Amino acid sequence: MNNVILIGRLTRDPELRFLPVNGTPVSTFSIAVDKQLPKEKKQEMEAKGQPTADFINIVVWGKQAENCANYLAKGRLVAIQGRLQSRSYEAKDGTRRYVTEVVAERVQFLEWGDNKNSDFNADNSDFSGIEGFHNVDDDDIPF
Repeated sequence: MNNVILIGRLTRDPELRFLPVNGTPVSTFSIAVDKQLPKEKKQEMEAKGQPTADFINIVVWGKQAENCANYLAKGRLVAIQGRLQSRSYEAKDGTRRYVTEVVAERVQFLEWGDNKNSDFNADNSDFSGIEGFHNVDDDDIPF
C-alpha cells in the first residue's frame, strides 16, 4: 500500500511546465509539514537553527496541475493525497541523482484569495470551552 496524506504550506510558488511530446501539464512545488514536536523541543531546535518542519516535494499532473499553478502561492495551506515515488536521473554533469517526491492524486486548497484565514475560521467560532481546544495567536505559528 502506498498512500500519503499531508497538510502543509507551500515553500515556493508552483512551477508549471508542459511535456514537449503531448503537452500534458505538470506542476511542481514543495510544502513544509510541521514536525509535531513538544513546545520545549521545538524551541530548542529553533534555537540551534535546526528545522522544525519536513520539506516535501510535490508533483501534480493534468488539469489539477494548472489549477495549482493558477491558484496556489507561497505560504498557502494545502492538503495533499497521493503516493510516494522514488526515481533517479542523470544530471548534466553526468552524476546520478536520486529524488523522492509525492505524486499528488488530489490537492485540496485550504486557503483562498488574499485572506490568510481559512473558511473554518470565518465564523469566528470559539472552541475554548471544549477540552483539548484553545485559541492560538497568529504570532505563535512558525510560518
